[in-house]
Amino acid sequence: MTLQATSKELTDSIELLKTYRDRLKEEIITMSQKLRISQSTIAVNLTENIELKNIDKILKKLDDQMNQLSNENTV
Repeated sequence: MTLQATSKELTDSIELLKTYRDRLKEEIITMSQKLRISQSTIAVNLTENIELKNIDKILKKLDDQMNQLSNENTV
């Protein structure tokens, strides 16, 4: 038995994850600036951060599910 998330559940999850991702990025930037880390190093740290990468992967999967659900509802 496969459970299918509703459009609202997917939308809520996407919004919560995006909010968390943005807050995490801001925290990384703020801490890095306090430590006087260069902007280029901060950019690399944001790009290579494992947690941010995982969040982006999950967001991609949720977006795919949302698109699939939208396509099923239009057929």
